[in-house]
Amino acid sequence: MRVLGVDPGLTRCGVGVVEGVAGRPLTMRGVGVVRTPADAELGHRLVAIEQGVEQWLDEHSPEVVAVERVFSQHNVRTVMGTAQASAVAMLCASRRGIPVALHTPSEVKAAVTGSGRADKAQVGAMVTRLLRLDAPPKPADAADALALAICHIWRAPAQNRLQQAVAQNRLQQAAALHAAKTSAATPSAQKGRTA
Repeated sequence: MRVLGVDPGLTRCGVGVVEGVAGRPLTMRGVGVVRTPADAELGHRLVAIEQGVEQWLDEHSPEVVAVERVFSQHNVRTVMGTAQASAVAMLCASRRGIPVALHTPSEVKAAVTGSGRADKAQVGAMVTRLLRLDAPPKPADAADALALAICHIWRAPAQNRLQQAVAQNRLQQAAALHAAKTSAATPSAQKGRTA
């Protein structure tokens, strides 16, 4: 599985591509940051992020795009910028028919370091170790993007099994409901024919 991780942000949007499967060594295919000038107009910044994400999609052809789920912070302005950059990444992937997975920061930290409260240095150190890199990717946004991709690769099999179980359960419930409606309708239909 090849996953493009996106750590959304208006000034620095981290991007990283990881390939592999759960339980086996993973390989980094690319890492970087899409940057926009803080003094540029918002619309221009979002277009720059779109263009950057599109280049990564063109170059790496990921099967899935994993994006950090935006959560509420005290700084509403920061949250808004993060949410806008996140939406751009999701739009780019969805326009191409590429599935999008959202992971919370604590999910990513727990998957990569074993603790949902890990700091950026710990995440960077574990990403370096897991991907057998010489040094932690800089800036931290780039390491976070790789951590998102790793998290998705490791969690996808369990999530897929859960989704399949839920879908199977819904299918069984729908079949049971249909059978109940059919059996309830059948006697009255037969009564109408014999009358």
